[in-house]
Amino acid sequence: MKQKIATLLTMLLAMLPITSCAQTNQRKEQRMENKKTLVAFFSRAGENYAVGHIEKGNTHIIAEMIAAETGGELFHIRPVTPYPDDYTECTEVAKRELNAHARPAIQGDAAVEDYDIIFIGYPNWWGDMPMPIYTFIEKHNWQGKTVIPFCTHEGSGLSATESKLKSACKGSTVLKGLAVRGATAQNKQEQARQSVKNWLSKLDD
Repeated sequence: MKQKIATLLTMLLAMLPITSCAQTNQRKEQRMENKKTLVAFFSRAGENYAVGHIEKGNTHIIAEMIAAETGGELFHIRPVTPYPDDYTECTEVAKRELNAHARPAIQGDAAVEDYDIIFIGYPNWWGDMPMPIYTFIEKHNWQGKTVIPFCTHEGSGLSATESKLKSACKGSTVLKGLAVRGATAQNKQEQARQSVKNWLSKLDD
């Protein structure tokens, strides 16, 4: 009898970390659900590095996963003048805009001021965010907001974009971002979705 009780206690103790982790994740999810969340992103379809010609941009795919997990509202940041479909031509335009600190006009807007948490997504272009992201950011007051970056890339990760967001979104709290390879977003979506879930569960908002 004593041996059975000891075995039962051992099993219960072993389960404690799992239960604690599940409860922590549930509390985090509940906190996020109680806050109004926006998932704003720039994404480009057409010809892309490592994935060929795509119908939906890599960052767009990740943005939809985040919105599905958080209940956030999606806003696609689209430039008035689309980027070239050809990959090489697009990189040339993007590099010129970066060097000129351009602020391309964008279509529509989302009232950041009405949200508590704003995810901002983008492909990593030349170690920075595409310039339409800055156009969007500079339209709004970020005081007191929680900003959470995510990006797609093919080896450069987030680079210095987290610190650039901290400078651009003045008065906000910027949490740890997520970087997903574009090839993973396109071709290994279950893996990408699991990365999104794991990242969200660890965010300390």
